[in-house]
Order: sequence, then C-alpha cells, then structure tokens
Amino acid sequence: MKAFEFATAQRIRFGWGVLEESGSIASTLGRRAFLVRGKKHPDLPRLMDLLDQSRVSVVEFVVTEEPSVDLVRQAVAQARAAGCDCVIGFGGGSVLDTAKAVSALLTNTGCLEDYLEVVGQGQALEVLAAPCLAIPTTAGTGSEVTRNAVLGVPEAGVKVSLRSHLMLPTVALVDPALTCSLPPKITAYTGMDALTQVLEPYVSVRANPMTDLFCREGLQRASWALLAAFKDGNDKDARTAMTWVSLLGGLALANAGLGAVHGLAAPIGGMFKAPHGAICARLLPLVTRVNLQALRNRQPENPILERYHEIARWLTRREEAQAEDGVTWLEEMVDILDIPGLGAYGMTHEHIPTIVERGLRASSMKANPIALTAEELTMILEEAL
Repeated sequence: MKAFEFATAQRIRFGWGVLEESGSIASTLGRRAFLVRGKKHPDLPRLMDLLDQSRVSVVEFVVTEEPSVDLVRQAVAQARAAGCDCVIGFGGGSVLDTAKAVSALLTNTGCLEDYLEVVGQGQALEVLAAPCLAIPTTAGTGSEVTRNAVLGVPEAGVKVSLRSHLMLPTVALVDPALTCSLPPKITAYTGMDALTQVLEPYVSVRANPMTDLFCREGLQRASWALLAAFKDGNDKDARTAMTWVSLLGGLALANAGLGAVHGLAAPIGGMFKAPHGAICARLLPLVTRVNLQALRNRQPENPILERYHEIARWLTRREEAQAEDGVTWLEEMVDILDIPGLGAYGMTHEHIPTIVERGLRASSMKANPIALTAEELTMILEEAL
C-alpha cells in the first residue's frame, strides 16, 4: 500500500434532522457569527431561532451567485467591521466556498491576491482559519469538507482557487432534510456534480485506499438515488443517499483530486454563466469515453482500465457490464435529466481553443488518469455543444 495523506473537517455530523444541533455547535465556535447564506431557504428561520437560543448573534451576508474575488473582499470587510469571531455557511457550494474564504482571510494577514492560484501570488496560508460551521443545503459539491474555495475572476474570465488544509471547516453539519426543497433541475445538476466527484477521484492518478472506499460507496448509492431524488424530491431515502454521495465526493476529491471534467469545467465556468453541475454533467460521459480510448491506445496495461469496468458494474448494477456500458448509462442519465448542451450558455466553436488552453493548465487536469491531448479535449468540447 502506497503512502498517502488524508485531511478533512475537524468534525462531521451527518443525519436527518441534525440542523437542530446547529445552535449548540455554533456556540462552541464563537459568540458573533458571520452567516453567509443563499436566498431564502425554508429552514433559515429555524436556523436563526436555534442560533438565538444558543446566544449566538448573527451578521448576515447573502450570496446570490457563484462567488467572485470582489464578493469575498466585500464579505471579509463586513465581517471584520462587525467583529465576527466565527463563520457559518448555510447554502450550496457557492455559499460554502464564500464562507471558507472569509474564515481563512479573517485570520491571515495580507490581501486575497496573495493567496490565490493562477492570478495571484499563490502564497500558503500561515494561520488556521477562523472557526467555520458549514451547513450544505444542496447535495452536490461536498464543499463542507474540502480544502479550497473556487472564486471567479470575471475580468480574466477564469475561476481560481484559494486552497489550504488550514481552511477546512471546523464542523460540517450535513442534514439531508435541507435538500428536500430543491427543484428537479437543481437536483439534477447538483446530483450529477456529486456523481462526477466520486467517479473522477476513483480513476485519479492520486487515488488512495481511503478515497477508494468513499468512491465505491458513492458510486453504488448514486446508481439508484440520483434518478429517484429527481423524480420525487420528498423521497427521504434518495435524498439521504445523495447527500451522503455529495459528502463522500467532497472527502474523496479533497484528497485524491479530480480529472478532465473539472479541468475543463473551471475555464468554462469562468467564461460563461453556466451552473457548475450542468457543465460537469454534460462533460462526464464524453470525458469518460475519451479517457477509455486514450488508455487503450496509449497505455493498454494501465490498471485504471479495470476501474472503469468496476464503475460500469456499479452504475448499471449488472455484473457482466463492461466499461462502455458505464458510458452508455451516463449518456442516458444526461438525457433523462434533460441536461442542456453547453451552447445553451453561449459557448460556441470559437471559444474552444481558449478553453482547451486554459483547461490544460488547470490543477484538476493533472489528476486525470491519462494526459489528454489538445485534440482530444477539442473533440470533447465539440460534442458537448
């Protein structure tokens, strides 16, 4: 067994109804919380009541779209001015990424650009982030247990990461009941993101025995739960399973990396206002097929090929399934969930060379099971339109 490292939130609390513990948990982190949240959620009033009962005062900050560096600067300034000593994120991946970035910058000196990858100095954080309670309300990103925050830089047309093990949330409070209010379209997008994040780490060049456990479990759960949650948002078993898949994906990707799906999704998301999960959903079967072809052509003895057969058996739930059957399953899921082509968000053939160039430099691309050529990436993007 090769040596590996594993890091995650200091504490994870998972289960139906665990939101009721949010006040008591928050009170152990601080007395004046900077609450980063999305638009109104049906359980927000209950969260506010629980915090009030635990004598935790709240300063609210609302995130309505994917976070940018300017948004984070604004949030940090507000949190500092209000004297907040802890951060609570209550929402989807954009909200949680904002919350993690704020918690990191509350304790580290300097400006945001000092620590950003690609467009900044890429300096390492030196001080543990302020206490952070991450409460996801979607089942997709697993951001409650990841060590980075993805931020948009609109003027450069890119998304970049603030990344450090020092910014892992103090507590991840994961309550599947919070996802029941998600409409089918968001359930589909976030669910495909969760699926991608247990598939890519399983075939990553940085996969390790611990992340393998999470991916195997996540793939088998997603094989039935994604469609069930899409068809019936009140299916408790399906919602619980997909929230579990999302958490497992966060644990896996934070420690084993991702691959070409996310390598391409980063520049696409930076250039167009497209939901991250929708981008990943559209790319996943295409990248999987091209990865298989590239491995067979250039590395036919690579053991990762067997992993694609395993994935196919778990997704289709057929013991005789081969890797191509897994690709077909993914293609059919994209159709059933009505995932649009990337052209729906303004992407055209003319944008592809820029996306390929930026994708080849993306950090996620480095963990892909085989290095894909510019021509192969171009083919993927042409088909994704």
